[in-house]
Amino acid sequence: MYTPKHFNLLQDFTKAELEYLIDFSIHLKQLKANRIPHEYLKGQNIALIFDKTSSRTRSAYVVASHDLGAHSETLVKSDIQFGKKESVLDSARVFGSMFDGIMLRVSKQDIVDTFVEQAGVSIWNGMTDEWHPTQMIADFMTIKEHYGTFDHQHVVFCGDGSSNVAISLMVTCAILGIDMTTASPDCLRPNSKTLALIETLSSESGASITFNKDPNVAVKKATVVYTDVWASMGEEDKFKERIDELYKYQVNKELVSHIEGEYIFMHCLPAFHNTDTEVGNYVKEKYGIDEMEVTDDVFKSPNAKQFIQAENRLHSIKAIMASTNGHLFVPSV
Repeated sequence: MYTPKHFNLLQDFTKAELEYLIDFSIHLKQLKANRIPHEYLKGQNIALIFDKTSSRTRSAYVVASHDLGAHSETLVKSDIQFGKKESVLDSARVFGSMFDGIMLRVSKQDIVDTFVEQAGVSIWNGMTDEWHPTQMIADFMTIKEHYGTFDHQHVVFCGDGSSNVAISLMVTCAILGIDMTTASPDCLRPNSKTLALIETLSSESGASITFNKDPNVAVKKATVVYTDVWASMGEEDKFKERIDELYKYQVNKELVSHIEGEYIFMHCLPAFHNTDTEVGNYVKEKYGIDEMEVTDDVFKSPNAKQFIQAENRLHSIKAIMASTNGHLFVPSV
């Protein structure tokens, strides 16, 4: 039986609970494909709070709320007063008195933690600078859909090993017992506290969580090759520094040629794989490169699953919302 009320930090969950969410996500995807109603949150009002821009997360939560029978209200940075005219604690109590569940996509993790402690309703962590937990359910759903099992999988992340996505992948693999290698420079690794957490979790599950500065060696046994942008939200001024540090970790045709078996490519998006964006053009004009963390040929290859990942954000978010705050039943066929 699934009992958690919130979805905040990945380390709050057991292996069985994460596997339940992943399997339930796959089930909900099947229900939607067959147009079978699943209004587990019927009549509820859901707040979606953003102080970061969002496309996939916002779209997924809006559609998920609708599919689950709930009404969603989106509040952006200009609508909220965290720490300005109203404290985070007071805001949590106010929103909690009006809404049945609250999603927060905010910079500071302690804002989400305060809502968990004070709001009195289900809280869902849509992303912070430190963590990206909802992305992980979609990601491992995608892996399980493709391979049918987590047995004998080896996830390799190439790039910034200190990012919220990389760290969330490490923690999830450590809980699920999946081997993972991070190909990154020494200067872009998790801090000592996070490394200690990963070591504790992996010792319990038997997962091997390792680091390697040589990407060609790191990817040899990969069944999943994952990358993310080299500069996260608010770090665009670091492009030059990150290009210098991470260009050798670009996922390109030469790198994936070192993989010994079947693999899939994953990316949480957006991706800078060509010059079809303002950012892509800026990087080309200023630094002389057409592609950043992944090349266009890999991004568009048959191995690439990033758009399935993006769709799976919807189904996994539904599973998270319904499991923590819904009245679960088996829909009639």
